Amino acid sequence: MVDMFIDILPFLMFAALIPLLFSGYPVAFILGGVGLLFWGLAVLLGAENPQSFFLVVSRIFGSVVSKPLLVAVPMFIFMGTVLERSGIARDLLNAMQVATRRIPGGLAISVTVIGVILAATTGIIGASVVMMTVMALPVMLSRGYSPELATGTIAASGTLGILLPPSIMLVVMADLLSTSAGGLFMAAIGPSLLLAAFYILYILIRTWINPALAPPYEADPQEAKYSLWLFIKSFVPPALLIAAVLGSIFGGIATPTEASGIGAFGAVILALVRRKLTFPVFQDVLEQSALTTAMLFGLFVGATAFSYVFALLGGHEAILHVMDTTGTGPWAVLCLLMVLVFILGFFFDWIEITLIILPVFAPIIAALDFGSHLPNTQATVTWFAILMAVNLQTSFLTPPFGFALFYLKGAAPNTVKIQAIYKGIIPFVLIQITALVILLIWPDLALWLPAKLSQ
Repeated sequence: MVDMFIDILPFLMFAALIPLLFSGYPVAFILGGVGLLFWGLAVLLGAENPQSFFLVVSRIFGSVVSKPLLVAVPMFIFMGTVLERSGIARDLLNAMQVATRRIPGGLAISVTVIGVILAATTGIIGASVVMMTVMALPVMLSRGYSPELATGTIAASGTLGILLPPSIMLVVMADLLSTSAGGLFMAAIGPSLLLAAFYILYILIRTWINPALAPPYEADPQEAKYSLWLFIKSFVPPALLIAAVLGSIFGGIATPTEASGIGAFGAVILALVRRKLTFPVFQDVLEQSALTTAMLFGLFVGATAFSYVFALLGGHEAILHVMDTTGTGPWAVLCLLMVLVFILGFFFDWIEITLIILPVFAPIIAALDFGSHLPNTQATVTWFAILMAVNLQTSFLTPPFGFALFYLKGAAPNTVKIQAIYKGIIPFVLIQITALVILLIWPDLALWLPAKLSQ
């Protein structure tokens, strides 16, 4: 009886974790606490040696404290926080709405393009969504845009930062998977641009069918005359910063950690040139960056303890045994995992899902044989990470706890109802699911660029 109980301990860990995550206590403490609780239970039952506690501590130190790659996380957070205050997006929106005035849904398309640029410079979802809501939503509503189309566009394009490099989530995934962050950055470019293209295509088709959803913008002749100069002046600074960060990584000039330093320095220079970096602003940037970084690293520690205790208790072997006895194939396992991640996205943030799912299931996915669909184990790991990233973007948009929806509602005018926001995101969530299915069928969308640049 005791042996049977010991065998199911890994599954009981998840059974205990799920209700505790809904308790409202800090997730870092829950993850670490459940891990230590079940380690202690295994020691009492004689399944673990008490000295294995120090293995957990050494894993935390080796996986979080001493990892140079994770230095990139606070640097990218700092870069994004500085750029949030620099006013780049506001100038770019003003220029683009003039440049796209003759295109159906031109302002919505402009918001999508700005979402891509913000994703490649800040990567902070809350900042991107709030910034675009404050800047673009009142303008869109005043020009007769449908509230559903306007809010859906802002929410979806604002969450592209979770996927488009230099994504903080990809840095975290690279560390958890012990793979190259630069490789994940390259693999994410194709799927993220595909998503943005799908958003723009949807806006074009929807506004072509029903022009009343997005009336055209009649620019002032003097304003239109200088639109090209405004566009160049607004576009060049973020483009140079993106080129400096991603170009140094893809060109092999710098590691992601070094490139994060380049990005942080470049963001400070841009803010200084724009005369936005006063001492109070700089102090606030440092404080916000430190708080966000502390929260993330607390989660890293708790999740590392949980996943390592799960492995000590034979969790990976137990899952593989269940798969063997039930005859579940690799594709069924992967699809069930994607459905699970999508459902978890209704209730949890990407951080919790990533830190729980990846350490547990990534070794299992890497051990599965997908035949000729994937060339090697490294390609499988990279593909799985990008599938997770695309899937996790929906977690920001799906109610009841879609964080992008809360950010948007909090910054939107009072006339915008939450029902309109929920209706507006439905087409974009369906687009994300479509992109996920396409990526499942054609892995080369993610793998072709890393393979080409490695030749």
